[in-house]
Amino acid sequence: MSDLKKAAGGKAAVADRPAGIPQTQQRSVRVVMLALMITMLLAMLDNLIVGTAMPTIVGDLGGLEHLSWVVTAYTLATAASTPIWGKLGDMYGRKGIFLTSIVIFLVGSVLSGMAQDMGQLIGFRAVQGLGAGGLMVGVMAIIGDLVPPRERGKYQGMMAGVMAVAMIGGPLVGGTITDHLGWRWSFYINLPLGAVALAMVTVVLHLPKKERARARVDYLGAGLLTLGITAIVLVTTWGGTEYDWDSAMIMELSAIGVASLVGFLFVETKAAEPIIPLHIFRNRNFTLMSVVGFMSGFVMFGAVLFLPLYQQSVQGASATNSGLLLLPMLLSMMVVSLVAGRVTTSTGKYKVFPVVGSVLMVTGLFLLSRMDVDTTRFTSGVYMAVLGAGMGFLMQITMLVAQNSVEMKDMGVASSATTLFRTLGSSFGVAIMGALFTGRVQDEMAARGGGAATARSAQLDAASLAKLPEAAREAYQFAVSSGTHIAFLVGAVVALAALFASVFVKEVPLRGAGPATKQAEAVV
Repeated sequence: MSDLKKAAGGKAAVADRPAGIPQTQQRSVRVVMLALMITMLLAMLDNLIVGTAMPTIVGDLGGLEHLSWVVTAYTLATAASTPIWGKLGDMYGRKGIFLTSIVIFLVGSVLSGMAQDMGQLIGFRAVQGLGAGGLMVGVMAIIGDLVPPRERGKYQGMMAGVMAVAMIGGPLVGGTITDHLGWRWSFYINLPLGAVALAMVTVVLHLPKKERARARVDYLGAGLLTLGITAIVLVTTWGGTEYDWDSAMIMELSAIGVASLVGFLFVETKAAEPIIPLHIFRNRNFTLMSVVGFMSGFVMFGAVLFLPLYQQSVQGASATNSGLLLLPMLLSMMVVSLVAGRVTTSTGKYKVFPVVGSVLMVTGLFLLSRMDVDTTRFTSGVYMAVLGAGMGFLMQITMLVAQNSVEMKDMGVASSATTLFRTLGSSFGVAIMGALFTGRVQDEMAARGGGAATARSAQLDAASLAKLPEAAREAYQFAVSSGTHIAFLVGAVVALAALFASVFVKEVPLRGAGPATKQAEAVV
């Protein structure tokens, strides 16, 4: 910022600072970022820790037939509440809404830890998921308020690092807590982290005062969107597992989901304060980034699910080691995200990153689809590093471009919509890749005489596999490698859509990188 601007003390000088943050408080940004990263860690760790504890939970509470609902209830509540949290933050102020979501998440954690039967646990997990829906959205929207897009790349490495820590540390922490403290502490562990985040956000987070919206909350739109998202997530969760894809239940849920979303779109055109203002999709970059986010969610969560299965079943890794063997992908993602962020900050250019990231994502998935029973851990590690590099170029750039494409008043809904598309992408990815994987494994096992192992074809770990007769074990390993092939090959084809969308992204100057913008002025 020039001396003339400093001396002028006018809007040009103000706009060059992080939008909405007074000069005396700029030193607090890093402290706020630490609190936001802790909150993000809370949201990402939960399912990974609880997943490790699930066998012990079932052994204590019973209710094996309802096991899947412990995860489904949390996922449903998170996905359905995400856009609502974003809109409430835009209407009534970010800080109070964010703190509320943390409190709800912590209350749900305490109640889940106190659950006495599976029904209570499922209900309390829904409460926890309701709060979790506001955690990620709150983090992204607050960063959007505090840090101009041009400067935001500096923090991308931190976000990618938190994701890597959660994916690697979640299963390890979950196993350690369950073994030494009991499964209830897999929920109680959220309390100290949450308390620190609450205290830090309360004390050091200072956002510009927001004029309270006078329009009423779009309850009808919120209800229709919630119903539509719920139906879609249930279809992707139950399809091919609880119910056949062509069953009446799946068909009815699909019809409900489509009808609800069509109704939602109609209502949003009439609402004074729509939950997701449709005008944001008129911006080409925002729409394209929504597509890229959906596809990257589809690919990433599918990879995180099936790579450990392959490593345990074919390469003989233990459950713990299979998590550590994901390090090439996660470290590559973290390093590349950090570099891409620094380059974006220094140059203001970003279009190349979605394109290169999509190319690497397609390449990495294709290479992973080539794995077979003879693929070494080193080779699979290299393939994972290629995929991780692609994800590193995409994960934070999609949010950055999406936020840069809307006015500051729509920062919350832009963040929530982008997060929602990524969440829905992960649901579809796990469902579609999972159905293809399981179908191919069962077909190969049946063709090769897998016998009793066929019924549990996608659930054998390294220890169980070692107990099988040699012929059945070899058949199973071939079947899993074949299932991995089809799942990742389909993932590569889907990722081509992200590449196609990325090519059409328009290089728009990032806010905070030059002349004052009306968005920056609007929050001063």
